[in-house]
Amino acid sequence: MKVEQPILGSTGTLFFLVVVSAFPPLTTDLYLPALPTMVETLNTTQTMVNLTLSVYFVAYALGLLFWGPLSEKFGRKPIMLFGLGIYVIASLLCALSNNIEMLIGARLLQAFGGSAVTVVATAIVKDLYDGREREKIMATIMSLVIIAPMVAPILGAFLLKIGSWHMMFYALAIFGAISTLLTVFYRETLQHRYTGSVLRSWGRIAVVTNNPKFVSLLAIFTIPPMTLMAFLAAGSYIYIDGFGLSEQMFSYAFAFNALVASFGPSIYMKLSRTIAVQKIITVFFIILMFLGVLTYSIGHLSPWIFAFLAAPATLVVIATRVPGINLMLDQQSGDTGSAVAVIQFCSMMAGAIGMTLVSLRPDDLIHNLGIIQFSIGAIVSLLWFMVKKRPFVVDNIPKQQDHI
Repeated sequence: MKVEQPILGSTGTLFFLVVVSAFPPLTTDLYLPALPTMVETLNTTQTMVNLTLSVYFVAYALGLLFWGPLSEKFGRKPIMLFGLGIYVIASLLCALSNNIEMLIGARLLQAFGGSAVTVVATAIVKDLYDGREREKIMATIMSLVIIAPMVAPILGAFLLKIGSWHMMFYALAIFGAISTLLTVFYRETLQHRYTGSVLRSWGRIAVVTNNPKFVSLLAIFTIPPMTLMAFLAAGSYIYIDGFGLSEQMFSYAFAFNALVASFGPSIYMKLSRTIAVQKIITVFFIILMFLGVLTYSIGHLSPWIFAFLAAPATLVVIATRVPGINLMLDQQSGDTGSAVAVIQFCSMMAGAIGMTLVSLRPDDLIHNLGIIQFSIGAIVSLLWFMVKKRPFVVDNIPKQQDHI
């Protein structure tokens, strides 16, 4: 580590980074089993309930652009603590909501606070680690963070059984409070703060987006999350309404998806010891295309077939995020907060688009998902083929001997 953490230590720092990185999946996945129930209890429609997801991601994405540059000026720790305070208050407001409009508004505020946590968490990783060590830490964090989607729906289904969907947001408020305590123990890692004004700090986003090397990789590696968010938005309706599974069985199917996906980063790390990273990424993108075809053609036959197609699709997308984010961050020597904000903003916006597209034909969700998976796989495969041999890619990818 480039900045020692006297209280947390190396293990505690990794635990801290895993916890604060788990905000996006935990905040969305915990209440997925309750989505069909919320349609009834709030006396609304599936489209309106889905807005609590899509609005969250849009607000979350905009919040990233707000907080990322500020973390370069004021430091990582103050921004994270402020964001956590907003998140806890918003989670309580979600729990107290008695109509869909109030819930959507509270989710918007929750997203704004949660975005500060996520953008700072990724910036801290670059503050503390370089090169291959950063890649290992990122892979470890991603693998462990996926535990959240495994546990969250199961916990959500349990809370739904003993209480109501309101309890899920009380649980998120408690999670935010625990994260706040860990943040208090964290030592600031930003060594050189931006000295310009607040307005100029937001202007650093333009500096980052004017880097053609960064933008070309951004166009490739921030599109695949569209398939993940499409599955996230459609999954509960496919399993519960489409296949007739209970909320508890849905949580198990969703946990299986996350369990398989959790192996993605470690599979990438092992393969990269002997196989060129460019080839690994190429194969994973092609696999996504192939799985899209299978999802469209046979995914509707049974929940088990659908599960065994959705899980590897999630795995390959998660696996490519390790080299993808690392490559993008290596294109920027400074402005880490702004670079992370742009990366995550584009990923979240792509995710929000995926959620919208998969819901355009609510009676044909599986076919919609298959089309999205195939289309995204084809697009990123073509774009990756165009840049994978460029110097700014080749020079920033460790050779096989560096991975051993």
